Amino acid sequence: MDNNGNGNYIDLINDLIKGIFNDAIRASFKDPGMAAFFLKTMLWQKKAASVRQENEESGMHVPPVMILSVTDRCNLHCAGCYAQNLPRAKEPEMSEEKLRSMLKEAKEMGISIVVLAGGEPLVRPEIFNVTKDFPDIIFTMFTNGTLIDDKVLLQFKSQKNVIPVLSIEGYEETTDLRRGKGVYEHLQRMMAKLNEKGIFFGVSMTVTRSNYVTVAGEEFIHKLRGQGCKAFFFIEYSPVRPETEHWVLTEEQRAGLLKAMASYRERLPGVYVAFPGDEKAFGGCLSAGRGFIHVSASGNLEPCPFAPFSNTSVKNMSLKEALQSDFLRTIRENHEELMESDGGCAIWKKREWVSSLLEQA
Repeated sequence: MDNNGNGNYIDLINDLIKGIFNDAIRASFKDPGMAAFFLKTMLWQKKAASVRQENEESGMHVPPVMILSVTDRCNLHCAGCYAQNLPRAKEPEMSEEKLRSMLKEAKEMGISIVVLAGGEPLVRPEIFNVTKDFPDIIFTMFTNGTLIDDKVLLQFKSQKNVIPVLSIEGYEETTDLRRGKGVYEHLQRMMAKLNEKGIFFGVSMTVTRSNYVTVAGEEFIHKLRGQGCKAFFFIEYSPVRPETEHWVLTEEQRAGLLKAMASYRERLPGVYVAFPGDEKAFGGCLSAGRGFIHVSASGNLEPCPFAPFSNTSVKNMSLKEALQSDFLRTIRENHEELMESDGGCAIWKKREWVSSLLEQA
């Protein structure tokens, strides 16, 4: 039994990661160079898993995934955006040097997948100066796509380990309603350029009760695949603003989404990922370093992007030390209390409990 109360969940996570890269290879069969890259990546992921296991046996749990918000700034003002609505104090962003040193430590500990988030990551185009130093870490960059230009396209082309993931809400009316007029058409142009240059890219869809039928529907997936998209991230909306609680998926819709994804994996080659997805299969919430950890733009180590609570920062201590905080350990040890029951983010729903743990730490 591992120190998180679930003897096999680590193996399940490793199998999930292996499956994702197997799917990426299948989706890249027409591009031998990209398929070979993902095959090499699987070897790197296997090595990282071994490092994490060594740490586990020595009493230190390390998650495979880090969500790194490189900035809180964004050039758009999307309705319901968690990053713009959560109560975070305004602090200076981590420097390029600090980002590099923190990622070096993360790699040495066995963290092998980094989700670049924000804000809008491309507000800081210098992030490519950092990612180029870590070719064996997979960086998925979640971007609104509006700041992609020819220079950025060249970076994506030369750094295969940095995978652009464009945010889209469905067709034009729905996307522009949430993100701003003209965003959908711009995304169509960017996808065409990414496809033309042979860049492996994906899309991220914030799934709400109202757009579920569209974004989870096969017609929309076929359209995106026809545009060259090979990875599909379904992010369930979490109601960080009380008046948006009716946006959250119903239990029926959540089950339908997972069923549709399983069907697509079998019939339509591509990478399909849902967040939070069915965390019940892993014994509860994977936040707080159990499966992933969040590092804020200022360097605070937080359980999850939707839970801006922290008592440690990589600005003034090592990542290793920060990961072992009593606050995060207590959340990990109570993961069964954070089962996804009726949609949204469980840890955000229990934020008062999480906040009380912070006061006790």
